[in-house]
Amino acid sequence: MEQATEALPQSTSDATAVAASTGPRTFSEDWIAVALAVFVIALVLAGVHPSLPRFAWSTPEQLFGTVFSAGNLVSALQMGILVLVPATAGAILLGIRPASFVAGFVLLYALAFIAQAAAGSAFASRWGLEYVLTALIVGLILRQVMTVPAWLLAAARTEYYIKTGLVVLGASILFNEMVNAGMLGVVQALIVVLSVWFFCFWLCKKLGVDDELATMLSSAVSICGVSAAIATCGAIQGDRKKLSYVTSLVLIVAMPMMVTMPWVSQAMGLPDAVAGAWLGGTLDTSAAVVAAGEMVSDTARDAAVVVKLSQNAMIGVAAFLLTVWWAMRKETADTPKASPSVIWERFPKFVIGFMVVSFVFSFALSQGLVSGTRGILNGVRTIWFALAFISIGLETSLGGLVTTDEGRPALAFLGGQAFNIVVTLIVSYLLFGGLASIA
Repeated sequence: MEQATEALPQSTSDATAVAASTGPRTFSEDWIAVALAVFVIALVLAGVHPSLPRFAWSTPEQLFGTVFSAGNLVSALQMGILVLVPATAGAILLGIRPASFVAGFVLLYALAFIAQAAAGSAFASRWGLEYVLTALIVGLILRQVMTVPAWLLAAARTEYYIKTGLVVLGASILFNEMVNAGMLGVVQALIVVLSVWFFCFWLCKKLGVDDELATMLSSAVSICGVSAAIATCGAIQGDRKKLSYVTSLVLIVAMPMMVTMPWVSQAMGLPDAVAGAWLGGTLDTSAAVVAAGEMVSDTARDAAVVVKLSQNAMIGVAAFLLTVWWAMRKETADTPKASPSVIWERFPKFVIGFMVVSFVFSFALSQGLVSGTRGILNGVRTIWFALAFISIGLETSLGGLVTTDEGRPALAFLGGQAFNIVVTLIVSYLLFGGLASIA
């Protein structure tokens, strides 16, 4: 489907290659992302704890006196160095010219700081407008008003940042916390993910969307948005331009959903636990889930988090199943059979890193160490994701989101999301109806 690439500037990859290439790539991006994330996690576990910058503000005085104060900028600089040094080493292994990468990374990091400052305002917090959305908006604005220079594109590596961030995310997805929270969220996640995935894929095919894009759209709608789309793209060895299209679509649609759904749930008179499970099963980022749940009540927030954690934990299993399914589906006389070696070759290795980190933090480390490093690791993950979403914005043409393939992929996504909203509401009411709290 050649039209699917129209969502991105056709010169993006070429300009980046010319500006940044230093030779053939020696290591895969997946393994580099895993090594990078593990290295940073190891530093944190060893006691490297730079001060986290603060972004919350409600008045101009607080904005300039706190967020842009000298001390806070120093904290941001320390965090930037913590990620810049290993990120540059990984970029060199990817064949990117270090001078171009560092220059672009510094600007991206500055933009990420601005995006987080915008999300830290009292207004943004009240309406649940989190940093992933403000970062995307910053990137989109720059993309629409200027020609993005090649040296900046050299550092705008969406998948590189998201894959690294996903491995770090494993430190926050703890199996014991999910089990202790209750199995209702797991049951809901299984029902919703399976039903929504197959419906969205069926709808995509009815609308003539190609298999790659249909698979990524279905996973994004049904599992957990951008993270699931990245894992799916790796599992099926999909087109990166189609991935950028999907991630942009997910975030743009998520913005009105996370603002309106808490109000709708209250207008419908849903019990708090039902409302929370509904929000957790339909909103596509964890921070949005927490913010939307808190707009309803603490009970709603807890239910939302349970369901969202359950869906996040399914990324690894879903990636494995999609790898096997895709290898078997695309098996022809000209391609190798879906043998274990082929499946291993196609399996996204960063998902392995995510699962290993989650297992280590769930069972191998002391509770005190896990709790003591959670804040700094969440801060590190936030940086990677903010960089990724600014990169997505820099690569995305707003017009392409609705004109690509005559708007059929966007229509399929909206149809799948509408189905997701209805099915999740029904399942949430059946499982959580009448509950006063999460058992």
